[in-house]
Amino acid sequence: MAPVTFERVFKVYANGYTAIKDLSLEIKDGEFMVFVGPSGCGKSTALRMLAGLEDISAGKLIIGGEVVNDKTPQQRNIAMVFQNYALYPHMTARQNLEFPLRMMKLPPDERQKRVEEAAVRLGLTELLDRKPKQMSGGQRQRVAMGRAIVRDPAVFLMDEPLSNLDAKMRGQIRTEIAQLQRRMGTTTVYVTHDQVEAMTMGDRVAVIRSGELQQVAPPQELYDSPANIFVAGFIGSPAMNIFPTKISKTHSGVLSLDFGGQHIAINPAITEKYPELSRYYLDKPIIAGWRPEAFSLAPPDEPIDRCIEVDVEAVEALGHEMIVYFKAALTRIEVEAISNREEKATGNSKLLVARLQSSQNLKNVPRITLTVDSSKLYFFNQAGQAISSV
Repeated sequence: MAPVTFERVFKVYANGYTAIKDLSLEIKDGEFMVFVGPSGCGKSTALRMLAGLEDISAGKLIIGGEVVNDKTPQQRNIAMVFQNYALYPHMTARQNLEFPLRMMKLPPDERQKRVEEAAVRLGLTELLDRKPKQMSGGQRQRVAMGRAIVRDPAVFLMDEPLSNLDAKMRGQIRTEIAQLQRRMGTTTVYVTHDQVEAMTMGDRVAVIRSGELQQVAPPQELYDSPANIFVAGFIGSPAMNIFPTKISKTHSGVLSLDFGGQHIAINPAITEKYPELSRYYLDKPIIAGWRPEAFSLAPPDEPIDRCIEVDVEAVEALGHEMIVYFKAALTRIEVEAISNREEKATGNSKLLVARLQSSQNLKNVPRITLTVDSSKLYFFNQAGQAISSV
């Protein structure tokens, strides 16, 4: 086991493309760290630099207190699990597990002991004499993990190891990986583009965009307190509804915001949480966000300043809940702001999403009234950074 530190690390290719920009990150000893971000963001490049498969252009990479920039992959005492399993098809599971131990020149007794221990941990005992083609995708993935485990490395590296599995198997294997890592206590760095995997597996999650670290925090903190618009929109499924708006004050002194051409009263608790709203952002452009679960179907007697009428575009009935996609009218300032940020909008409306209880069938209902919980608002400045809260 060993801590890992990226100290102002850059990766610049020969053509001038910068894949990693000034990455500074400390991964604790025994921590399960997840790198997450869209395709091409640099998360796999960072992992490959950690593995020694990519050279570092600048900065320091430290494993267990030792700078490893110039060390080979074999000298770093790491083990990597790849997306494509990388098993030898002509070998049995036992032989695949034993192969790295042979390369380490361990005695036969020690090799047998480690293989048996890994097989028990991963539920592979009955599969040891099978070849990869005789196993399911999940079983092959466990053999690939076992081949990494038997080496007893200082750090585990996993590069989207579940992407070849079906949805049900992914859910099962990711739970097994998380449980196994906690039992072993080995420092683990896991790369995925799937934010559900990131949220359910990691002790902490590092969100990367265009080679830059956006935020690193425990999963719930990322969800509750995103550092910027990108993190807010990336973490959570369905994604947060983010829209430009303007804060105003009514004659009675209550703050409200424009949402879909209608004024929504802001919960006093939010005013206290974001004191900068009334100080610096009154009657000025601002960006706000609501999670889909902030909406609910409005009862008949709901106050008008808590409701919004919307046009239903699509409904996904999931049994325990409904995902409703709807359009809300945009003011001129909202249309201009969305155009400047190159977000998708159709005409003078924007597609938004609500998560509702499955209380009635809305598939053939063209227009509904939603209650909006303004205590669940998020606010960002024009640069997309989260506004400070107390």
